[in-house]
This record gives sequence, structure tokens and C-alpha cells, in this order.
Amino acid sequence: MAASLPPQVRTSSEVEALIARASPGYRVRPGAVEALSGVRTRRVAADDVQCSDLAVDAARRALDVAERRPADVDLLVFAAASQDLMEPATAHIVQAKLGTRAQVFDVKNACNSFLAGVQVAESLIASGAARTALVATGEPCSRAVAWRVRDGAEFRRSFPGYTMGDAGAAAVLGRAPDGRGIFHHHTEALSDHWELATIRGGGSMHPRDHAHDFLHADGVRLKDAFIAHGPAVLARSMERAGVTFADFRRILVHQATLPYLHEMLAATGMPADLVELTVVDHGNMAAASLPVAYAQATARGALAPGDRVLWVGLASGISVHVMMSDV
Repeated sequence: MAASLPPQVRTSSEVEALIARASPGYRVRPGAVEALSGVRTRRVAADDVQCSDLAVDAARRALDVAERRPADVDLLVFAAASQDLMEPATAHIVQAKLGTRAQVFDVKNACNSFLAGVQVAESLIASGAARTALVATGEPCSRAVAWRVRDGAEFRRSFPGYTMGDAGAAAVLGRAPDGRGIFHHHTEALSDHWELATIRGGGSMHPRDHAHDFLHADGVRLKDAFIAHGPAVLARSMERAGVTFADFRRILVHQATLPYLHEMLAATGMPADLVELTVVDHGNMAAASLPVAYAQATARGALAPGDRVLWVGLASGISVHVMMSDV
């Protein structure tokens, strides 16, 4: 596993300045973005950096960690909420830049895209259809932010974008000779909530309408949906796997804002001291959030061989994806 974080850091004060510059008729209260979200800083990719570039940088790092070459990869999955183009699959662009010669395709399920990509790759390895899989994500989330707002209602609809940060991540998967690795998946979707967070432009509904190119969401209702359903999904998953929180060294849970994270911890009983915190320094990184958290924990020595990791994915749509793995 490896991560790619752009070098540019943008503070929440700078976010407020960008809103003010684009919205002469609306004033943001100074300090409001950080106060409401808990996000101090986030990374921002340069204008010429694409989803595929973030994915390729992370993929090269992950291959180095795994002591594998691009020629060893026979399955490449690009798994992200973002994409370089409507066509072709971004996985093709990643492959062309990386130099692999593998089967390729994209997997997309908002912020759970990476976990879904890992699950698909795991299944193909288990079936014998692949030996070495590379799952990569690239999320330049700052491209979908609506800076121009007219009033408080529009500020609230656009607010989830002000918490977003850019990142890439990648994982190399293969059959484990010692039995370690992924030992549980469970996912549930409650798709009647799909309208709560959308980027509507580019598809058949709004193919050429620039006004729909930005993230708009009802953050409060989205949070309420996750709080209402997420804890039960997680409880069912842990019961099926026969585990408790005490069985895990680290918990990786998708983080949109710090207040929402605190509410989810209270609702599920997840111990805060086991949760790898990313949202304060990196914001909401969409599908890159969980693998970046894993790479962060590993880099500082919080994970070692033999440790168990609980992954809790929360994605608009909505879906809850729980994965459990050994280091």
C-alpha cells in the first residue's frame, strides 16, 4: 500500500478567501470552515495533475514496497469517484503512464470505490483469473468545488466541497502464502438516499451543463442517514466475522468532517484511540481516504506484521462497506 499527496497545502482560511473572491455578494464568517468541519488543511493538486497522475505516483510507490515490477501486474483496477475522461476507462490512461500490460477496468462507487476495487481484485485472484493485481485511485477533489455562492443556502449545499482534499493511493494484491490478508468483506447499500450528494454534470441527465459540474450535498441529511444505518451494518459485519473492536490494532473509517466522525464513533462505540485520524490535516479525500490512512499508520509504525485492521467505508449513494484484514 502507498499514498501520493500533492505538495501544495491549502488552509481553511485560504478556502474562505477563494469563496470571498468568487462571491462578492456573500460574506463567509472568518474561521467558519474550520469551525464547522474540523479541517485545518488539505492538499491540492496542480492544475495539470490528473486523476491518473495521482494514481500512477502511488502505484509506483506501492510496487516498490511490494518489490514488484509493472510487468508483474496482470490486473489493473482504477477505483475512484473521479475520472480523467468520460471515455475511455481511466485505468487505460493509468496503464499507459505506468507501463503495465494487464487487464484493466474502472470500479466506481463514490468514496467506497477503493474498497470495491479491492474486493473485485481479491475475487479475481481467488478465482485464478489474476495473480498480481494493482488497485489504484486518484482523487483531485478540489476540481469539483463550487467557489461562487449567492447566499447561505447555496453555501450550505456547496460546503462539503470546502472540506475536500486531493490524494492518490494504490495497493498491490496477491495470494498470501502464509494465510494473512483480507479475511472479511460486508457491504450494504441504501440507494434511496442517492440524491443527498451529487455531481450531476457529464452524464445523461446533464451532459453539457456547466452549472452541474460541482459537488452539491445536503450534509446534515447525509450524516443523519449514515448515523441511522451505519452502526447496524457495522454491528452485523462484526458479528458475522466473530470479532470485537479489541481485536484490531487500527480502525480506518472514512472521514468527511471531524464533528461527523465524532458522531459516528459515539453511535458505533468505536474506540477513538484506535481510529487513524486524517480529516484534520487532509480533509475528505473521497476514495483515497482509507488507503491514505493505512499508509499513514504504517509510515509512523502504528501497524506491524500480525496486526489486524478494520476498514469502515461510508459513501454517498449511500453505501457502507466493511473490510477486515491482517497486516
